Amino acid sequence: MVAMSMADGYARLTGKPQCVIVHVDVGTQGLGAAVHNASTGRAPVLVFAGLSPFTLEGEMRGSRTEYIHWIQDIPDQKQIIGQYCRYAAEIKTGKNIKQMVNRALQFATSQPRGPVYLVGAREVMEEEITPYSLDQDVWKPVELGGLPPKAPKEIAEALLGAEKPLLITGYSGRNPKIPDALVELANSVKGLRVLDAGGCDMCFPVSHPAWLGLRYGAEPAIEEADVIVVLDCDVPWIPTQCKPKKDAKIFHIDVDPLKQLMPLFYVSAQHRYLSDTLVSVEQITSEANNKASTLDAAVVSKKWDALQESYKERLAAIASKAVPAEDGSFGTGYLSKTLRALCPQDTIWAIEAVTNSLFVHDNIQPELPRSWINCGGGGLGWSGGGALGIKLATDAENGGKGKFVVQIVGDGTFLFSVPGSVYWIAKRYNIPVLTIVLNNKGWNAPRRSMLLVHPDGMGSKATNEEINISFDPVPDYAGIAKAAAGGDLFAAKVDKAEDLERTIKEAIKAVEGGQSAVLDCKVTVGC
Repeated sequence: MVAMSMADGYARLTGKPQCVIVHVDVGTQGLGAAVHNASTGRAPVLVFAGLSPFTLEGEMRGSRTEYIHWIQDIPDQKQIIGQYCRYAAEIKTGKNIKQMVNRALQFATSQPRGPVYLVGAREVMEEEITPYSLDQDVWKPVELGGLPPKAPKEIAEALLGAEKPLLITGYSGRNPKIPDALVELANSVKGLRVLDAGGCDMCFPVSHPAWLGLRYGAEPAIEEADVIVVLDCDVPWIPTQCKPKKDAKIFHIDVDPLKQLMPLFYVSAQHRYLSDTLVSVEQITSEANNKASTLDAAVVSKKWDALQESYKERLAAIASKAVPAEDGSFGTGYLSKTLRALCPQDTIWAIEAVTNSLFVHDNIQPELPRSWINCGGGGLGWSGGGALGIKLATDAENGGKGKFVVQIVGDGTFLFSVPGSVYWIAKRYNIPVLTIVLNNKGWNAPRRSMLLVHPDGMGSKATNEEINISFDPVPDYAGIAKAAAGGDLFAAKVDKAEDLERTIKEAIKAVEGGQSAVLDCKVTVGC
């Protein structure tokens, strides 16, 4: 889990494929939910695993020599994770091993990106071959093109003519050029609003009045919009909670518009395109700029003024909620706002806050490309290894001294992340990160799921203890991490607002000095 999540985090920040090596079938199973995360999060990761030797009497070098070689021999090891992978294959000879690896990497790095899986028995790994080389220039990933000739003009005209145009995205910010491109589009289409419905990447900056922030599948702007562009997004809305008007015109642009790994998926788009997102946005913006002189200036000005007013109201509403209570307790919003004020401006945020994600996003307010990374999947426990991979990547990309990395994680998810391994690795390999544990004494995601279906059922009146989602007794989260690091870790607990700023500053100083830090922050539910 931790190794795969580290590779995922590294690949997500850099766009460069990473490799994870595991032991046969059991090592593959140990990857667990991290494979799901890499698949749904579109992280290019090559997983290699051995196979039990296929000879047992010494017929070949590498033949079986241990008891476990019988126990770990299964019918088809590739099936364990094959359905999550873009490609899964067995290496059957060393003579074409470079071609096999290159083919796997082509799948991993071509859109839609994701994990790939190679396996090979010990006899094959022991095979002697004549050294050879390949021309790597002929193994590059497949490139996507832009929109078809008529589409950019049609989309631009629809957006410009709309009363309430809306763009919904989820993971387009994986390309660091996208945020600026979307800003250019929003400047060209006055009144366009941009909603993040995925929370995987920083797709659009908070400093622009078109910013609607992060919302999962439910936002009034979706129901109000008359023209919607869905851009690289897996779940633009959840129909049982919120959906567009029947007469809304919808365009879907995606590197994976059919969502080929999802048995059930569809949006009611009149037009859908398999296209490179950046190229598509630039095409639409160019057409919008060409039409600018033909628009009614008064109408454009009215849209822009209304947008700015609603933007100010949104920010004010967020700020009004991010305050401590009279008794000194505080919520995730206030905690996140304080972190944003104290951490370096170019901090990279590794987020796995689950039910608190919206409060975190509203108050961290990510501005810079690749400054916000969420796993993109539902396999809880990603952020422990993910944060380490991100820190390794930013250090490697910046000559050994990279950006400050903060992991914000729910208390239950912290336990899923295998903290014993995470903080041992952080210490052993000198990968200092700041971890913020959102301690609300319970696993609140199941309660939320229950209430969405049975808002007035018996469970709605039950306590956390009665429905077995309470963390009581409360684990010593920071203590767990400190023990794993052999005692060399800054560990602290905070439950009062008056202590928060001082403790965060001490933790930041520790991390900047090369020591990991874990803050166990007791937060109020729902804010």
